[in-house]
Amino acid sequence: MKRIIVIGGLSAGPSAAAKARRENEHAEIILFEKGANISYATCGMPYAFSGVIESRDNLLVVKPALLKHRFNIDVRLNEEIIKIDTTQKIVYTNSDAYRYDTLVFATGASSVVPPVENIKFAHSWSTCRSMVDFDKITKEGLTSTSKHITVVGAGLIGVEVAENLSEIGKKVTLIEGSSHVLNMWDKKFAKFAEDVLVSNGVDVLSNTFVNKFDIDKDGKILAVITSDGKRIPTDFVILSAGIKPNTQMLIDEGAEAIENGALRVDEFMETSIKDVYAAGDNISIRNLQTNQEDYFPLGTHSNKAGRAAGSNATDGQITFKGAYKTAIVKVFDYTLARTGMNATALTKNGIDFQSVLIVAGSTPSYYPGQKDLIIELYYDSKTEEILGAELFGEYGVDKRVDVLSTAIYGKLKVTDLQRLDLAYAPPFSPAKDPVVVAGFVTENILHGKSEQISVEALEAYMANTPKENYVLLDVRNEGEFNNGTIPGAVNYPLDTLREHIDSVLAQEKKIVVFCQKGLRGYLAELILRHNGVTDIVNVGGGFKIWSMYSDQIEYPRA
Repeated sequence: MKRIIVIGGLSAGPSAAAKARRENEHAEIILFEKGANISYATCGMPYAFSGVIESRDNLLVVKPALLKHRFNIDVRLNEEIIKIDTTQKIVYTNSDAYRYDTLVFATGASSVVPPVENIKFAHSWSTCRSMVDFDKITKEGLTSTSKHITVVGAGLIGVEVAENLSEIGKKVTLIEGSSHVLNMWDKKFAKFAEDVLVSNGVDVLSNTFVNKFDIDKDGKILAVITSDGKRIPTDFVILSAGIKPNTQMLIDEGAEAIENGALRVDEFMETSIKDVYAAGDNISIRNLQTNQEDYFPLGTHSNKAGRAAGSNATDGQITFKGAYKTAIVKVFDYTLARTGMNATALTKNGIDFQSVLIVAGSTPSYYPGQKDLIIELYYDSKTEEILGAELFGEYGVDKRVDVLSTAIYGKLKVTDLQRLDLAYAPPFSPAKDPVVVAGFVTENILHGKSEQISVEALEAYMANTPKENYVLLDVRNEGEFNNGTIPGAVNYPLDTLREHIDSVLAQEKKIVVFCQKGLRGYLAELILRHNGVTDIVNVGGGFKIWSMYSDQIEYPRA
């Protein structure tokens, strides 16, 4: 009888074990987990802090008894693997030794604990990755006496933790070492999310590290001391400063790994060691766009890779070929999402690209509660193939990012978007879906009917170009103009623009036109182009995006 051993019980391990059983009814399958729980939802923990997920039990997705009785899997809890001999095909636990025919290594990753002074003597802190962490946070960090909590690390989990703690009335400080929160996104979109955090009472400190815990004689944290010398009083600290793959046992056996220690696997999830498969947050995943090994520690990939590993450990042929960094995060009433490569990644990889940004209603204007949706698309300058997208809004972000992710997988061109047959009904979408609108706008640009300038490019242009060389033309109505505009702009409302054609032509300068969101700016651009103005650009997303991105705003009536 074939014996399959699975090491690790979080997500990839149980997925592999269950798939192995579905493929082979007669194999002996043993799953080892060093802790007391399997298959718990680490991504759900922040939402359990606030009560959105009502109980701890709801985080336990699969009970050990289910694997035992339904799948006939021998689940060994609290039995840690301490050594693997891949030559003899033996695993050693803290109590025994077991031979295997094939091995699935699904050990996941561990939280990085930064070298903070006094951390070894402090007790009122925790990482946020295991049920042990969850229990400590709920029993110590969420007590009525813990009024201020500091979250270190503003990635996906850190932001979700900050949001949910704020929702239950905790004062939260979120500290991030890089230049902006959620650094999977470009800085502009990350700033949109940061502004939401701040407006909801979260103190955000970027470019900042925690150097020291100020503790009392009993090890209770009184404050954190930051790299710039600030002392922030706090009652509890949650560390979400990154993760490190748990792979040393296999690396010691000669397994190949990428720079961060994640194991190299082929598309069948087999490591460089024969008959040893791996899945979960301990493996590298091929980036389908760059064809390079990358690291995507997300539950969706853990489950797909675990399924493939489990099948192939029973002589199956299921592949998991890779991914391309699709991600989404809730930030209070807003959603931030991305897929593929953004400007930072494209520039780093030396790929020639163009971008287009649109602001469109996620539902029709006549349907109650319309919300704006911001989409920025990145596409290949030569082939027009869609390379990536970033999105932000209050409604419908999840639907559109999945459409664009699918478009990337299918290697669609940006001009294909307008041909998609997307679902339409007023509660869900306008007749021209924002994804379709993005295709329309891009086609206009590609056909020379319009030229768009991003707010980043405009800011740089204004900083490096004498004011007498260009005209900022605000075509919103007078009331909108007086409530704030880009510094130095003149106001010719769209509906009166034709009356001012001669004065615009007389300028003989570059025209930078903008409205509130982009549409009226495009209409003004057409009017001016038809009347002989050739050096003209429209600001992508208009004053809305400028005001969200830049603090340079002029109030004409002030």
